Amino acid sequence: MMQLMRWCFVVLAVCGTASAHAADFFFKDGDVIVMIGDSITEQHQYSNFVEMWTVTRFPKWKLTFRNVGIGGDRSTGGNSRFARDVAFFKPTAMTVDFGMNDGNYTGFQEGTFNVYMGGLQGMAEQAKVANIRVAWATPQPLDTGEQGSTALTGYNQTLEKYSDGVKVIAEKNGGLFVDQFHPYLAVLDGARSKGPKYDRITSGDAVHPGPPGQSLMAASILKGLSFPSMVSSAELDATGKVVAAKNCTIENATSKGGGLSFSRLDGALPFFPVDAVSILQWTPILEELNDYRLKVTGLSAGAYEVRVGGTKIANTTADQLATGVNLASAALATGPIADHVKAVRAAVEKKNRFHHDEIYRYIILAGVPDWVHLVVPRDELEAKKKAILDERYAKLKTLDAEVVSSLEMKANMFEIIPLQ
Repeated sequence: MMQLMRWCFVVLAVCGTASAHAADFFFKDGDVIVMIGDSITEQHQYSNFVEMWTVTRFPKWKLTFRNVGIGGDRSTGGNSRFARDVAFFKPTAMTVDFGMNDGNYTGFQEGTFNVYMGGLQGMAEQAKVANIRVAWATPQPLDTGEQGSTALTGYNQTLEKYSDGVKVIAEKNGGLFVDQFHPYLAVLDGARSKGPKYDRITSGDAVHPGPPGQSLMAASILKGLSFPSMVSSAELDATGKVVAAKNCTIENATSKGGGLSFSRLDGALPFFPVDAVSILQWTPILEELNDYRLKVTGLSAGAYEVRVGGTKIANTTADQLATGVNLASAALATGPIADHVKAVRAAVEKKNRFHHDEIYRYIILAGVPDWVHLVVPRDELEAKKKAILDERYAKLKTLDAEVVSSLEMKANMFEIIPLQ
Protein backbone atom coordinates (compact mmCIF):
# COMPACT_ATOMS: atom_id res chain seq x y z
CA MET A 1 0.00 0.00 0.00
CA MET A 2 2.84 2.41 0.85
CA GLN A 3 4.37 1.82 -2.58
CA LEU A 4 1.03 2.62 -4.20
CA MET A 5 0.88 5.84 -2.17
CA ARG A 6 4.36 6.83 -3.31
CA TRP A 7 3.37 6.27 -6.91
CA CYS A 8 0.48 8.71 -6.64
CA PHE A 9 2.88 11.64 -6.52
CA VAL A 10 4.61 10.47 -9.69
CA VAL A 11 1.36 9.83 -11.49
CA LEU A 12 0.08 13.34 -10.78
CA ALA A 13 2.54 14.61 -13.36
CA VAL A 14 1.79 11.94 -15.95
CA CYS A 15 -0.78 12.57 -18.66
CA GLY A 16 -2.64 9.37 -19.51
CA THR A 17 -3.71 8.62 -23.04
CA ALA A 18 -7.10 7.20 -23.97
CA SER A 19 -5.89 5.06 -26.83
CA ALA A 20 -9.18 3.26 -27.36
CA HIS A 21 -12.88 3.90 -27.07
CA ALA A 22 -15.67 1.74 -25.66
CA ALA A 23 -16.83 0.93 -29.18
CA ASP A 24 -13.45 -0.66 -29.92
CA PHE A 25 -13.44 -2.89 -26.84
CA PHE A 26 -13.75 -6.61 -27.58
CA PHE A 27 -16.27 -7.21 -24.79
CA LYS A 28 -19.72 -5.70 -25.26
CA ASP A 29 -22.70 -4.86 -23.09
CA GLY A 30 -24.71 -8.05 -22.53
CA ASP A 31 -21.79 -10.43 -23.02
CA VAL A 32 -21.50 -13.78 -21.31
CA ILE A 33 -17.74 -14.37 -21.25
CA VAL A 34 -15.96 -17.69 -20.67
CA MET A 35 -12.24 -17.72 -19.96
CA ILE A 36 -10.66 -21.10 -20.71
CA GLY A 37 -7.10 -22.23 -20.12
CA ASP A 38 -4.78 -24.25 -17.93
CA SER A 39 -3.62 -23.90 -14.30
CA ILE A 40 -2.63 -20.26 -14.82
CA THR A 41 -6.23 -19.53 -15.71
CA GLU A 42 -7.52 -21.72 -12.88
CA GLN A 43 -5.58 -19.56 -10.42
CA HIS A 44 -8.30 -16.92 -10.89
CA GLN A 45 -5.81 -14.06 -10.80
CA TYR A 46 -5.38 -12.61 -14.29
CA SER A 47 -8.98 -13.61 -15.05
CA ASN A 48 -10.24 -11.80 -11.94
CA PHE A 49 -8.17 -8.76 -12.88
CA VAL A 50 -9.55 -8.71 -16.43
CA GLU A 51 -13.05 -9.00 -15.00
CA MET A 52 -12.41 -6.28 -12.41
CA TRP A 53 -11.04 -3.82 -14.96
CA THR A 54 -13.98 -4.50 -17.24
CA VAL A 55 -16.84 -4.26 -14.74
CA THR A 56 -15.41 -1.18 -13.02
CA ARG A 57 -14.90 0.55 -16.38
CA PHE A 58 -18.44 -0.34 -17.47
CA PRO A 59 -20.47 -0.62 -14.24
CA LYS A 60 -23.80 -0.28 -16.04
CA TRP A 61 -23.15 -3.06 -18.52
CA LYS A 62 -24.76 -6.46 -18.06
CA LEU A 63 -21.78 -8.83 -18.00
CA THR A 64 -21.29 -12.41 -16.84
CA PHE A 65 -17.82 -13.93 -16.43
CA ARG A 66 -17.04 -17.64 -15.97
CA ASN A 67 -13.59 -19.17 -15.53
CA VAL A 68 -13.08 -22.78 -16.68
CA GLY A 69 -9.33 -23.17 -16.35
CA ILE A 70 -7.97 -26.61 -15.42
CA GLY A 71 -4.49 -27.23 -14.05
CA GLY A 72 -2.27 -29.19 -16.42
CA ASP A 73 -4.63 -28.80 -19.37
CA ARG A 74 -3.67 -28.32 -23.01
CA SER A 75 -5.42 -27.12 -26.14
CA THR A 76 -6.60 -30.66 -26.88
CA GLY A 77 -8.26 -30.75 -23.48
CA GLY A 78 -9.95 -27.44 -24.13
CA ASN A 79 -11.25 -28.82 -27.42
CA SER A 80 -12.57 -32.04 -25.90
CA ARG A 81 -14.39 -30.31 -23.04
CA PHE A 82 -15.73 -27.38 -25.06
CA ALA A 83 -19.38 -28.47 -24.99
CA ARG A 84 -19.38 -29.12 -21.25
CA ASP A 85 -17.32 -26.16 -20.08
CA VAL A 86 -17.88 -23.43 -22.69
CA ALA A 87 -21.03 -23.99 -24.74
CA PHE A 88 -22.97 -24.89 -21.58
CA PHE A 89 -22.98 -21.22 -20.56
CA LYS A 90 -24.19 -20.04 -23.99
CA PRO A 91 -21.42 -17.43 -24.12
CA THR A 92 -21.18 -14.62 -26.61
CA ALA A 93 -17.42 -14.15 -26.11
CA MET A 94 -14.49 -16.13 -24.80
CA THR A 95 -10.77 -15.90 -24.19
CA VAL A 96 -8.46 -18.85 -24.87
CA ASP A 97 -5.07 -19.12 -23.14
CA PHE A 98 -3.22 -22.39 -23.74
CA GLY A 99 0.37 -23.25 -24.62
CA MET A 100 2.31 -23.36 -21.39
CA ASN A 101 1.95 -27.13 -21.00
CA ASP A 102 1.55 -27.92 -24.69
CA GLY A 103 5.24 -27.58 -25.55
CA ASN A 104 6.27 -30.10 -22.86
CA TYR A 105 8.74 -27.62 -21.33
CA THR A 106 11.39 -28.55 -23.88
CA GLY A 107 12.73 -27.44 -27.23
CA PHE A 108 10.39 -26.88 -30.15
CA GLN A 109 9.09 -30.10 -31.75
CA GLU A 110 6.99 -29.97 -34.90
CA GLY A 111 4.80 -32.92 -34.00
CA THR A 112 3.89 -31.56 -30.58
CA PHE A 113 3.22 -28.15 -32.08
CA ASN A 114 0.85 -29.67 -34.64
CA VAL A 115 -1.13 -31.32 -31.85
CA TYR A 116 -1.38 -27.93 -30.14
CA MET A 117 -2.60 -26.28 -33.32
CA GLY A 118 -5.14 -29.05 -33.83
CA GLY A 119 -6.60 -28.44 -30.38
CA LEU A 120 -6.89 -24.70 -31.00
CA GLN A 121 -8.47 -25.25 -34.42
CA GLY A 122 -10.98 -27.65 -32.89
CA MET A 123 -12.04 -24.98 -30.41
CA ALA A 124 -12.23 -22.41 -33.20
CA GLU A 125 -14.60 -24.61 -35.21
CA GLN A 126 -16.83 -25.26 -32.20
CA ALA A 127 -16.88 -21.55 -31.38
CA LYS A 128 -18.02 -20.74 -34.92
CA VAL A 129 -20.91 -23.16 -34.63
CA ALA A 130 -21.90 -21.61 -31.29
CA ASN A 131 -21.48 -18.06 -32.67
CA ILE A 132 -18.92 -17.12 -30.01
CA ARG A 133 -16.43 -14.29 -30.55
CA VAL A 134 -12.97 -15.52 -29.59
CA ALA A 135 -9.91 -13.67 -28.33
CA TRP A 136 -6.90 -15.94 -28.77
CA ALA A 137 -4.23 -15.12 -26.18
CA THR A 138 -0.66 -16.32 -26.39
CA PRO A 139 0.99 -17.90 -23.36
CA GLN A 140 3.13 -15.60 -21.29
CA PRO A 141 6.90 -16.29 -21.07
CA LEU A 142 8.52 -17.97 -18.11
CA ASP A 143 10.20 -15.74 -15.56
CA THR A 144 12.93 -18.15 -14.48
CA GLY A 145 15.26 -15.75 -12.74
CA GLU A 146 18.20 -16.93 -14.82
CA GLN A 147 20.79 -14.28 -15.48
CA GLY A 148 21.35 -12.55 -18.81
CA SER A 149 20.11 -9.63 -20.86
CA THR A 150 16.98 -11.38 -22.12
CA ALA A 151 14.45 -13.95 -20.97
CA LEU A 152 14.06 -15.17 -24.55
CA THR A 153 16.03 -18.35 -23.94
CA GLY A 154 15.25 -22.03 -23.47
CA TYR A 155 11.56 -22.86 -23.23
CA ASN A 156 10.59 -19.26 -23.92
CA GLN A 157 11.87 -19.73 -27.46
CA THR A 158 9.43 -22.61 -27.80
CA LEU A 159 6.61 -20.51 -26.34
CA GLU A 160 7.35 -17.73 -28.81
CA LYS A 161 6.82 -20.17 -31.69
CA TYR A 162 3.60 -21.36 -30.06
CA SER A 163 2.56 -17.72 -29.85
CA ASP A 164 3.10 -17.45 -33.61
CA GLY A 165 0.76 -20.40 -33.92
CA VAL A 166 -1.93 -18.60 -31.91
CA LYS A 167 -1.74 -15.74 -34.39
CA VAL A 168 -2.23 -18.14 -37.29
CA ILE A 169 -5.33 -19.62 -35.64
CA ALA A 170 -6.79 -16.18 -34.92
CA GLU A 171 -6.26 -14.97 -38.49
CA LYS A 172 -7.50 -18.20 -40.05
CA ASN A 173 -10.72 -18.17 -38.05
CA GLY A 174 -11.56 -14.47 -37.89
CA GLY A 175 -10.76 -14.19 -34.20
CA LEU A 176 -8.84 -11.55 -32.28
CA PHE A 177 -5.14 -12.20 -31.72
CA VAL A 178 -3.94 -11.07 -28.28
CA ASP A 179 -0.17 -11.06 -27.80
CA GLN A 180 0.72 -11.13 -24.14
CA PHE A 181 4.02 -12.94 -24.75
CA HIS A 182 6.01 -10.01 -26.15
CA PRO A 183 4.72 -7.22 -23.85
CA TYR A 184 5.42 -9.47 -20.86
CA LEU A 185 8.87 -10.34 -22.25
CA ALA A 186 9.66 -6.65 -22.77
CA VAL A 187 8.99 -5.91 -19.10
CA LEU A 188 11.16 -8.85 -17.99
CA ASP A 189 14.01 -7.72 -20.24
CA GLY A 190 13.63 -4.12 -19.12
CA ALA A 191 14.09 -5.21 -15.52
CA ARG A 192 17.13 -7.25 -16.51
CA SER A 193 18.74 -4.15 -17.98
CA LYS A 194 18.59 -2.26 -14.68
CA GLY A 195 21.45 -4.02 -12.92
CA PRO A 196 24.10 -6.72 -13.04
CA LYS A 197 21.93 -9.28 -11.20
CA TYR A 198 18.36 -10.16 -12.11
CA ASP A 199 15.82 -11.13 -9.46
CA ARG A 200 12.43 -12.42 -10.56
CA ILE A 201 9.85 -9.63 -10.63
CA THR A 202 6.58 -11.49 -11.20
CA SER A 203 6.27 -13.37 -7.88
CA GLY A 204 4.77 -16.86 -7.68
CA ASP A 205 6.94 -19.29 -9.60
CA ALA A 206 8.40 -19.28 -13.09
CA VAL A 207 5.28 -20.83 -14.64
CA HIS A 208 2.58 -19.48 -12.30
CA PRO A 209 3.10 -15.77 -11.64
CA GLY A 210 1.83 -14.16 -8.48
CA PRO A 211 -0.29 -10.98 -8.53
CA PRO A 212 2.51 -8.79 -10.00
CA GLY A 213 2.92 -11.06 -13.02
CA GLN A 214 -0.79 -11.79 -13.29
CA SER A 215 -1.53 -8.06 -13.40
CA LEU A 216 0.97 -7.78 -16.24
CA MET A 217 -0.84 -10.62 -18.00
CA ALA A 218 -4.20 -8.93 -17.49
CA ALA A 219 -2.88 -5.59 -18.73
CA SER A 220 -1.41 -7.18 -21.86
CA ILE A 221 -4.66 -9.01 -22.56
CA LEU A 222 -6.78 -5.91 -22.00
CA LYS A 223 -4.62 -3.84 -24.32
CA GLY A 224 -5.02 -6.57 -26.92
CA LEU A 225 -8.79 -6.31 -26.42
CA SER A 226 -8.62 -2.51 -27.03
CA PHE A 227 -9.63 -1.69 -23.48
CA PRO A 228 -10.32 2.06 -23.09
CA SER A 229 -8.06 3.76 -20.56
CA MET A 230 -10.43 6.66 -19.86
CA VAL A 231 -12.21 6.39 -16.50
CA SER A 232 -13.61 9.91 -16.41
CA SER A 233 -12.45 13.48 -16.84
CA ALA A 234 -13.53 16.71 -15.17
CA GLU A 235 -12.42 20.26 -15.98
CA LEU A 236 -13.38 23.31 -13.91
CA ASP A 237 -12.09 26.79 -13.41
CA ALA A 238 -11.29 28.40 -10.08
CA THR A 239 -14.70 30.10 -9.90
CA GLY A 240 -16.48 26.73 -9.94
CA LYS A 241 -17.55 26.83 -13.55
CA VAL A 242 -17.69 23.38 -15.13
CA VAL A 243 -15.77 23.62 -18.40
CA ALA A 244 -16.03 19.98 -19.44
CA ALA A 245 -17.06 16.62 -17.99
CA LYS A 246 -16.54 13.24 -19.62
CA ASN A 247 -18.18 10.17 -18.12
CA CYS A 248 -18.96 12.07 -14.94
CA THR A 249 -21.39 14.64 -13.59
CA ILE A 250 -20.15 17.65 -11.63
CA GLU A 251 -22.52 19.48 -9.28
CA ASN A 252 -22.44 22.03 -6.44
CA ALA A 253 -19.06 23.47 -7.44
CA THR A 254 -18.10 26.22 -5.01
CA SER A 255 -15.08 28.48 -4.81
CA LYS A 256 -14.02 29.24 -1.25
CA GLY A 257 -10.85 30.42 0.49
CA GLY A 258 -8.75 30.19 -2.64
CA GLY A 259 -9.80 26.59 -3.19
CA LEU A 260 -12.64 24.66 -4.72
CA SER A 261 -15.14 21.98 -3.78
CA PHE A 262 -17.60 20.02 -5.90
CA SER A 263 -19.58 16.81 -6.07
CA ARG A 264 -18.39 14.33 -8.71
CA LEU A 265 -20.49 11.37 -9.81
CA ASP A 266 -18.31 9.16 -12.00
CA GLY A 267 -19.52 6.72 -14.59
CA ALA A 268 -16.61 4.34 -13.94
CA LEU A 269 -13.92 3.42 -11.42
CA PRO A 270 -10.17 3.06 -11.78
CA PHE A 271 -8.68 -0.30 -10.86
CA PHE A 272 -5.36 -1.85 -10.03
CA PRO A 273 -4.78 -4.81 -7.67
CA VAL A 274 -3.09 -3.53 -4.53
CA ASP A 275 -1.27 -6.86 -4.14
CA ALA A 276 0.47 -6.30 -7.48
CA VAL A 277 2.05 -2.88 -6.89
CA SER A 278 5.62 -4.21 -6.98
CA ILE A 279 5.34 -4.57 -10.78
CA LEU A 280 4.82 -0.81 -11.13
CA GLN A 281 8.51 -0.07 -10.72
CA TRP A 282 9.01 -1.91 -14.02
CA THR A 283 5.97 -0.87 -16.03
CA PRO A 284 3.42 1.98 -15.78
CA ILE A 285 0.37 -0.22 -16.40
CA LEU A 286 -1.67 1.46 -13.65
CA GLU A 287 -1.62 4.80 -15.45
CA GLU A 288 -1.79 3.23 -18.91
CA LEU A 289 -5.10 1.55 -18.07
CA ASN A 290 -6.57 4.24 -15.80
CA ASP A 291 -6.96 7.86 -16.83
CA TYR A 292 -8.89 9.47 -13.98
CA ARG A 293 -8.49 13.11 -14.92
CA LEU A 294 -8.94 16.36 -13.02
CA LYS A 295 -8.14 19.77 -14.48
CA VAL A 296 -8.63 23.06 -12.65
CA THR A 297 -7.57 26.34 -14.21
CA GLY A 298 -7.20 29.79 -12.71
CA LEU A 299 -6.03 28.82 -9.22
CA SER A 300 -3.45 31.02 -7.53
CA ALA A 301 0.10 29.73 -7.77
CA GLY A 302 1.15 27.35 -5.03
CA ALA A 303 0.59 23.92 -3.53
CA TYR A 304 -2.80 22.29 -3.01
CA GLU A 305 -4.20 19.27 -1.24
CA VAL A 306 -6.77 17.06 -2.96
CA ARG A 307 -9.37 15.47 -0.72
CA VAL A 308 -12.09 13.01 -1.67
CA GLY A 309 -14.85 12.37 0.83
CA GLY A 310 -12.84 14.26 3.43
CA THR A 311 -9.77 12.03 2.96
CA LYS A 312 -6.55 13.49 1.65
CA ILE A 313 -5.43 11.53 -1.41
CA ALA A 314 -2.67 13.71 -2.88
CA ASN A 315 -0.71 16.94 -2.94
CA THR A 316 -0.36 18.84 -6.19
CA THR A 317 0.22 22.35 -7.51
CA ALA A 318 -1.78 24.95 -9.38
CA ASP A 319 0.42 24.45 -12.43
CA GLN A 320 -0.17 20.69 -12.42
CA LEU A 321 -3.91 21.12 -11.97
CA ALA A 322 -4.02 23.64 -14.79
CA THR A 323 -2.44 21.07 -17.10
CA GLY A 324 -4.56 18.21 -15.77
CA VAL A 325 -3.58 15.44 -13.36
CA ASN A 326 -4.28 11.72 -13.39
CA LEU A 327 -5.59 10.91 -9.92
CA ALA A 328 -6.04 7.16 -10.52
CA SER A 329 -3.14 5.98 -8.36
CA ALA A 330 -3.91 8.46 -5.60
CA ALA A 331 -7.62 7.59 -5.56
CA LEU A 332 -6.84 3.86 -5.41
CA ALA A 333 -4.51 4.29 -2.45
CA THR A 334 -6.99 5.63 0.11
CA GLY A 335 -10.42 7.15 0.48
CA PRO A 336 -13.94 6.30 -0.73
CA ILE A 337 -12.96 5.35 -4.28
CA ALA A 338 -10.39 2.88 -2.97
CA ASP A 339 -13.00 1.49 -0.57
CA HIS A 340 -15.51 1.12 -3.39
CA VAL A 341 -13.05 -0.77 -5.57
CA LYS A 342 -12.21 -3.10 -2.66
CA ALA A 343 -15.90 -3.87 -2.21
CA VAL A 344 -16.32 -4.69 -5.90
CA ARG A 345 -13.26 -6.92 -5.86
CA ALA A 346 -14.55 -8.75 -2.80
CA ALA A 347 -17.86 -9.42 -4.58
CA VAL A 348 -16.13 -10.61 -7.78
CA GLU A 349 -13.78 -12.92 -5.90
CA LYS A 350 -16.60 -14.32 -3.73
CA LYS A 351 -18.61 -15.16 -6.85
CA ASN A 352 -15.71 -16.74 -8.69
CA ARG A 353 -14.52 -18.67 -5.63
CA PHE A 354 -18.01 -20.13 -5.20
CA HIS A 355 -18.19 -21.19 -8.85
CA HIS A 356 -14.75 -22.80 -8.71
CA ASP A 357 -14.98 -24.43 -5.29
CA GLU A 358 -18.64 -25.36 -5.02
CA ILE A 359 -19.53 -26.13 -8.64
CA TYR A 360 -16.71 -26.51 -11.12
CA ARG A 361 -13.81 -28.16 -9.32
CA TYR A 362 -15.76 -30.28 -6.84
CA ILE A 363 -18.81 -31.33 -8.87
CA ILE A 364 -18.22 -30.88 -12.61
CA LEU A 365 -14.65 -32.16 -12.49
CA ALA A 366 -15.12 -34.67 -9.68
CA GLY A 367 -14.98 -38.26 -10.82
CA VAL A 368 -17.25 -40.91 -9.31
CA PRO A 369 -15.68 -44.33 -8.62
CA ASP A 370 -17.49 -47.20 -10.29
CA TRP A 371 -18.23 -48.87 -6.96
CA VAL A 372 -20.48 -45.95 -5.99
CA HIS A 373 -22.95 -47.07 -8.66
CA LEU A 374 -23.25 -50.42 -6.87
CA VAL A 375 -24.67 -48.50 -3.91
CA VAL A 376 -26.57 -45.73 -5.67
CA PRO A 377 -27.97 -46.39 -9.15
CA ARG A 378 -26.44 -44.17 -11.83
CA ASP A 379 -29.76 -42.52 -12.78
CA GLU A 380 -30.54 -41.73 -9.14
CA LEU A 381 -27.06 -40.32 -8.56
CA GLU A 382 -27.26 -38.15 -11.69
CA ALA A 383 -30.66 -36.82 -10.63
CA LYS A 384 -29.31 -35.86 -7.21
CA LYS A 385 -26.25 -34.31 -8.81
CA LYS A 386 -28.47 -32.24 -11.12
CA ALA A 387 -30.58 -31.05 -8.18
CA ILE A 388 -27.49 -29.91 -6.30
CA LEU A 389 -26.11 -28.19 -9.40
CA ASP A 390 -29.42 -26.42 -10.03
CA GLU A 391 -29.38 -25.13 -6.47
CA ARG A 392 -25.78 -23.95 -6.68
CA TYR A 393 -26.20 -22.32 -10.08
CA ALA A 394 -29.14 -20.42 -8.60
CA LYS A 395 -26.85 -19.29 -5.77
CA LEU A 396 -24.25 -18.28 -8.37
CA LYS A 397 -26.84 -16.01 -9.97
CA THR A 398 -27.36 -14.27 -6.63
CA LEU A 399 -23.61 -13.74 -6.40
CA ASP A 400 -23.66 -12.26 -9.91
CA ALA A 401 -26.32 -9.88 -8.62
CA GLU A 402 -24.11 -8.95 -5.66
CA VAL A 403 -21.37 -7.92 -8.10
CA VAL A 404 -23.87 -5.73 -9.93
CA SER A 405 -25.04 -4.20 -6.65
CA SER A 406 -21.45 -3.48 -5.57
CA LEU A 407 -20.95 -1.48 -8.76
CA GLU A 408 -23.58 1.15 -7.95
CA MET A 409 -21.87 4.50 -8.45
CA LYS A 410 -22.15 7.21 -5.81
CA ALA A 411 -21.11 10.84 -5.87
CA ASN A 412 -18.00 11.90 -3.96
CA MET A 413 -17.19 15.34 -2.61
CA PHE A 414 -13.88 16.66 -3.96
CA GLU A 415 -11.98 19.50 -2.25
CA ILE A 416 -9.00 21.39 -3.64
CA ILE A 417 -7.48 23.10 -0.61
CA PRO A 418 -4.56 25.58 -0.75
CA LEU A 419 -1.62 24.71 1.47
CA GLN A 420 -0.28 27.65 3.46
